[in-house]
Amino acid sequence: MAKSDKFYFDNFSQCASLSKKAADYLLECLENYNPCRIEKMLEEVHEIEHSADIKRHEMSDTLARAFVTPVDREDLDMLSHNLDNVTDKIEEIVQKLYINNITEINPSAVSFAKQIVRACEYICEVMDEFVNFKKSKRIQTLIIKLNDIEDVCDKIYLSSMRELMKNPQDIFITISWREIFDCFESCADLCENVGESIGLVIMKNT
Repeated sequence: MAKSDKFYFDNFSQCASLSKKAADYLLECLENYNPCRIEKMLEEVHEIEHSADIKRHEMSDTLARAFVTPVDREDLDMLSHNLDNVTDKIEEIVQKLYINNITEINPSAVSFAKQIVRACEYICEVMDEFVNFKKSKRIQTLIIKLNDIEDVCDKIYLSSMRELMKNPQDIFITISWREIFDCFESCADLCENVGESIGLVIMKNT
């Protein structure tokens, strides 16, 4: 592999690791939730998201200057964008907790967060394997696992939304948790999208 090519694969692995770090932090916040620390949570998750943005910009700058890339530059840009979307969405979940002044955590949020952590773990594995995408026998299995997690999150989403309607609380609390669950569901979709994007790149280049 050319030295210049190594940058792209390393950058993807680093971005995946930042998504995992954000997911881990989200789960920790939810399992040990203290509404008095919400502004600190915002600051810390934003630091992770900002680090991911830097990696995204590094990728964009390198692609703009590159003459030859290991796969189509449009595909590399797409993958970088999709990875960044995952970290952005995790930050948005914490922002929703802040905006809606959440004081107690709905147990479904913890279940959701655990699945997002698992998805990010698989994304890390996929990105570590991506450098060998023409020979790897594991990537397709990992993509399927990401699809499976999205299915699990769909079920959590349906059940949690139904519980909100079966046991109505204060209308503002209900609306707040609908927004938060929507964010979780979107995050699961974005994780799956990373896997699907990798699958498309492999199909085009093998």
